[in-house]
Formats: sequence, C-alpha cells, structure tokens
Amino acid sequence: MERRKLGRTDLEVSIACLGTMTYGKQNSQAEGHAQLDRALEAGINFIDTAEMYAVPPAPDTYGKTETIIGNWLSSRPGIREKIVLASKVAGRGLRWVRDGNAIIDRKNILAAIDESLKRLQTEYIDLYQLHWPNRPFYHFGGFWRFAPDGQDTAERVENFHEVLQTLGELVQSGKIRHAGLSNESAWGTMKYLQLAEKFNLPRMETIQNEYSLLYRLFEPDLAEVAIREGVSLLAYSPLATGLLTGKYRKGKIPEGSRWKIQSARHNQRNTKQAHAAVEAYAELAKKHEIALNHLSLAFSHQKYFMTSVIIGATSMEQLNSNLKAFNMKLSPEVLKEIEEIRRDFPVPY
Repeated sequence: MERRKLGRTDLEVSIACLGTMTYGKQNSQAEGHAQLDRALEAGINFIDTAEMYAVPPAPDTYGKTETIIGNWLSSRPGIREKIVLASKVAGRGLRWVRDGNAIIDRKNILAAIDESLKRLQTEYIDLYQLHWPNRPFYHFGGFWRFAPDGQDTAERVENFHEVLQTLGELVQSGKIRHAGLSNESAWGTMKYLQLAEKFNLPRMETIQNEYSLLYRLFEPDLAEVAIREGVSLLAYSPLATGLLTGKYRKGKIPEGSRWKIQSARHNQRNTKQAHAAVEAYAELAKKHEIALNHLSLAFSHQKYFMTSVIIGATSMEQLNSNLKAFNMKLSPEVLKEIEEIRRDFPVPY
C-alpha cells in the first residue's frame, strides 16, 4: 500500500489508517485483534485510537479501545516497531473523564498520557493528538451556529503555549514522538504553528478532521494550510458513518449499525439534503460500475492535500471491501461528475 510522509517528520504512513473506535462496543477484543492483523497484512502501518474510545462514548467503554490495542501489541512480539500508533487526549465535555474536569491543559495532558501508555502497553505514542479544542468549534454538527466573538483570544493563545510546552516535555521524555490536532480550524492550526516556531516547541504535524464526499469544509482554507505548512490531513468519517455505503438509503437503519446504537443521540448527518446527495453519488457509482464505498474512499485518498484516510469497520467483510478502494484511482471523468454533484449539495449536513 502507498505510503505518504507524515507532516514534516521522518515517518511514512499508509494512505489507509485503521480506525479502532468500535473496539469495546460494536467489536469484541477478538474481532479487534483480527482486524488489526488483517490491516497489517494489507499493508496498513498506521493505527488510530483515543482515550475516550469506544464510541458512542460512555463511562463503561472509556479506555476500552486502547486496552484492546494494548493487549494486541503485547501478544504480538516485535509488532510495535512496525506500526505508527496515534492516540488522543480528550477535551471538555465528558463527565466521566477525570471527574468531569477534563480540559486540554498541562494537568490533563500529563494525567492522560500516562494512563494511555498503560492501557496501550507501550513506552511511547508516535502521534499524540488533541481530540477537540477547549473553545467552541464548528465540527460535530456545529457548522451552522459557529460564531466566535474573539473576546478570549489572549487566554486561548496562552493555553496553546502551555499545551505546546507540555507536549515538548513529553517529546523530551520519550513518551510521544510527535503532536497533532483534531477537529481544529484554520486559525487554531496557524496559531499553534506560529507559537511552535516562535518558542522552538513541537509543531503540530497533523490535523484529523472530518472529510468525505458529503463534508468538504476542509476546502479551501485548511487545505491551503495543509499544503503550505506541511500539516497532514488524517480524514475521519470518509463514509459519513455509513451513509456513503448506501446502508441508510430509503430510510433504513439496520440493526447493529452505528445509527441504530446512537438512535437517542442527535445525528447531524441524517438530513434530507444528505440523503439526496447520497442518491446522486449512488447513481454516479452505478453508472461507472463502482461500489459506492469505493467511490467515496478513492475520492478521498486521491485529494492533493490528503495524507491518510481513516477507515473503520464492524465486520471483516466491511474491512476487506474498504481496503479494495486504496488500489483504485478514479478517472478525470468521474472526478468531474463528482464536482457537478457537489454544486447541488455543497454542505448537506
């Protein structure tokens, strides 16, 4: 599988990254280990997790995914050096994380990293990411109401500096190799980069944001940041939690699916515009005799600003199907038709 450089580091990662957030909820430990083995067999060397996983997040599943990965690492001698392992520190909002006082600052980062290392049964994490900002942000359905007032800018920047200093200490101690962002904006990304350069602190090498045929807010501003500043996009939800597989077409919500499991929670992706867009992309895929999930994943990994596309699965059948997309390349004709559909559905959720 093709590999691409991670930020400005010396690491190279596969264009497909294995997402693991279902381990401990929708997937058992045995199923998770089987997926990890299959991913490595297919050429994936990049694995992503987080302290808050499994999802949907809950007190009884917190940390379970890292534990499952740690057990896999400990049972596969020599495998740790063959993979690039990424995890994340949780931000504000989860009452069961550090007694509800979780915030991305020095105290919480130092507490979180040690617990993640224990669960993962490793001495270091290759890429340690900030799961989401402390301040309001426009991801997770927040796009339509996002309106920063700027009154707390100095306080935010001071927190950014503290975070970078703390990450620098973790690099020096060998607990992490590199740092990255997640669910971050162009302003936040650039401010972190400016502070890192000014004070000789670790730079943010990556940004893990949502990106798919249905959600292209990374373009154009963050895309330019990624290219000009050497910040790698790690795209999550490239299949829009299953929308872009077609399994939710015509109002269906299959048993065991993520939408069924989180039915009591707000689902920002379940809109009439999103479903209409899926129908249009499904027709395009049918016209060119391409599976809808393959169209979606191939589109993402071909983008000029993409480093790695995070894929997850709840079955080996899904994983094997998704893997096929990374050996595909869409034609200029298909890409042109995708852009035509996008004009009709620019921000469908």
